[in-house]
Amino acid sequence: MIEKIKQLVDKLNKARKAYYQESYEIMSDFEYDKLYDELEALEKETGIVLSNSPTQQVGYVVLSELKKVKHDKKMLSLDKTKEISKIEDFLDTKEGLLSFKMDGLTIVLTYIDGSLISAVTRGNGEIGEDITHNCKVFKNIPLKIPFKEELIIRGEALISFKDFENINENLDIEEKYKNPRNLCSGTVRQLNNEITKDRNVSFLAFSLVKSNKNFNLKSEQLDFLKSLGFETVEYALVSKSNVAKTILDFEDKVETNKFATDGLVITFNDIIYSNSLGETSKFPKDSLAFKWADDLATTTLLDVEWNTSRTGLINPVAIFEPVELEGTTVNRASLHNISIIKNLKLGIGDTIKVYKANMIIPQVAENETNSDNLEIPDKCNACGGKAETIQIRDGLALKCTNPKCIAKIINGIVHYVSRDAMNITDFSKATIEKFINSGFITNYTDIYSLEKYKDEIINMQGFGEKSYNNLINAIEQSKNTTLANFIYALGIEHIGLSNAKLLCKYFEYNFNKIKNATLDEIVGIDGFGEIMAKSLVNYFANEENINLIGKVFSLLNLNDNTNNKISNTSIQDKIFVITGDLQTFKNRKELQQKIEDLGGKVTGSVSSKTDFLINNDKNSTSSKNKKAKELNIPIISEDDFLNMLEV
Repeated sequence: MIEKIKQLVDKLNKARKAYYQESYEIMSDFEYDKLYDELEALEKETGIVLSNSPTQQVGYVVLSELKKVKHDKKMLSLDKTKEISKIEDFLDTKEGLLSFKMDGLTIVLTYIDGSLISAVTRGNGEIGEDITHNCKVFKNIPLKIPFKEELIIRGEALISFKDFENINENLDIEEKYKNPRNLCSGTVRQLNNEITKDRNVSFLAFSLVKSNKNFNLKSEQLDFLKSLGFETVEYALVSKSNVAKTILDFEDKVETNKFATDGLVITFNDIIYSNSLGETSKFPKDSLAFKWADDLATTTLLDVEWNTSRTGLINPVAIFEPVELEGTTVNRASLHNISIIKNLKLGIGDTIKVYKANMIIPQVAENETNSDNLEIPDKCNACGGKAETIQIRDGLALKCTNPKCIAKIINGIVHYVSRDAMNITDFSKATIEKFINSGFITNYTDIYSLEKYKDEIINMQGFGEKSYNNLINAIEQSKNTTLANFIYALGIEHIGLSNAKLLCKYFEYNFNKIKNATLDEIVGIDGFGEIMAKSLVNYFANEENINLIGKVFSLLNLNDNTNNKISNTSIQDKIFVITGDLQTFKNRKELQQKIEDLGGKVTGSVSSKTDFLINNDKNSTSSKNKKAKELNIPIISEDDFLNMLEV
């Protein structure tokens, strides 16, 4: 049994590392929970618990470049159950507070004197990562609150299903995230908060950790947080007699929820009673997680479709005998990549079990047959070109090597006309396929010459003069765009819209500078790595790409140049000097960029022309501080600077 325990510990720890440190999954929640329960049962049976067992660990080991922060109070996991009777027994005669268990990234916020001063991830429960710079651009976190004493709260960072779909749609296929939770984890831990800002991260508070106000009930604490401007988790007060019905009421809301949930949390509402119960080494004794039993259906795998994307990645989709899951009929589920297929040991005709992750997304949970004989194609289904296995974020995947693949061409043009690219409305994928098959377009440049096929288009099935005019008007309107949208529309591998915006800002909206940028220059941009830099350099080194760009670029009316940068009257034309360690901004270069974007200037030394010296240590005896004091130049902190932006 000890060997089995070691195998389970190793497998689960690999899954934990991928999930917590690298923001992707190598196994489903269903499989993880199943293996975890098996390990827990073996540990109980044998009395053997290894030091690195996931049953003894909380969160992840912090390995990123973000600043490490020790929590004042250790954050524990929750013990869990799938049985309503255990929740009833847990409550006994006490009142409980039942709420959604949100499926995102847990963070701790600290406010002092009414201002947000820090935001830290859960990490391993004892040490987390400082993500204050990112939290300040969440869509709903109050930066100022009408409470001047120290306030510490916990909550969940989340990205909605709708935003997840929009963001994932705009990522290259190799960079796509499997679910909103993984996307949120990767977003919240970005070093550059411009990427975070574009991704609409929300925060839902679920616990008040520290304040000088006295409360008797946890429900009062949540209502207090609401009064300060925080959004909180949805909750209901329950007793042993009505908790079963209330759980079902929550279950009915899951499908229409804006955010992903992975169950419920039950806790005692009475704060004094809760605190009296204490905790184990891993779990608090006053709370319990409830996870709905997965609605599993057994079916037969009929086929696997292989669909080629615009980047050439070939995505497998399981086709199975239709089954009922969570009230709907399903017969398809994404298999994501080759690694998952291999892990499931799939073969056509196998008996498989399927479920809906978070009660929404169809997934293959397990394979009862394990024939492991599914043939991985060596050719692209769309064009017949050679298919090769490559490494991506989540493991191994299949990719078409033919640069002229019809699926790449179709999906590339679909991407070019999409909302966050050139935003050409009335140009569906079906229309693009018709135009390609008719010889009207072979690449994105042909979109701007469709007038010569006016008669043929008007006479096409499903078209007419009105449809034709709408399309031509949309094409004409799309010429009024931004350089970032155009660069994103080109479909350069690994370059999303946020990256395109950073690129434009760094090179001052000069397309020639971007086209001729070196690898070292691009790697030097915050938010860019070597893979992205190589992709850009290689794209612009391709003569065919440059020729296509040349046909279109002169037609565009770009409106994101340096003259259109946002100004701030508190910053405009002011001269700043930056010194000392920074806490909110990653480095001085990032703070300098922010000042310049708002119309200010940054110099290296303090002089009579300096308006502000930024130094978080106002009492420093540095030469710059001394000079500023001699000249009566205000010394301000980063927070003081950020407050200027709100004026």
